[in-house]
Amino acid sequence: MTALRSVCVFCGSRSGTDPDHVAAARAFGQSIADQGWRLVYGAGDVGLMGEVARTAQSAGAPTMGVIPTHLMTRERGKRDLSQLVITEDMHERKKVMFMNSDAIVVLPGGAGSLDEFFEVLTWRQIGLHRKPIFLLDVNGYWQPLAALLRHVIDQGFAEETMLSYYSTVPDVPSLVARLRAALS
Repeated sequence: MTALRSVCVFCGSRSGTDPDHVAAARAFGQSIADQGWRLVYGAGDVGLMGEVARTAQSAGAPTMGVIPTHLMTRERGKRDLSQLVITEDMHERKKVMFMNSDAIVVLPGGAGSLDEFFEVLTWRQIGLHRKPIFLLDVNGYWQPLAALLRHVIDQGFAEETMLSYYSTVPDVPSLVARLRAALS
């Protein structure tokens, strides 16, 4: 019997303006359940976070939400999860989410999602983990980030190897295929 695999999802607490982002969040939530994985996420019931969680949960996936006390009201902490962890602060939230996952997926989001991505990318860069990191690049959402990371390398502030620490995938089927390979 294989151990339950957990996927950490970082994404927006807003839905954004592109309806394809909402559709991708729902499709990925469904895929998490279809693959028998556990969702580990920020415990919010709003934005893309809520879309992923509600879809995964209604399709039968175990769900672990991690939220700091100060965001329980703002992100409408989802209380009907398989497991809800309330942390003291954002730093503890990220650590708990990371420690309880086998892979990291970043869907479209804002400053919080960027912060989460850069933290796990930095941890990978300095050798603290080898977990796979994926950016779900719906409609090219993450292309400006990819250009920025290329610029950082070109300007001598990071090694070329930084680009190997994460993968950009264009759609949910490609993401699931890459995750299946990484988690097998």
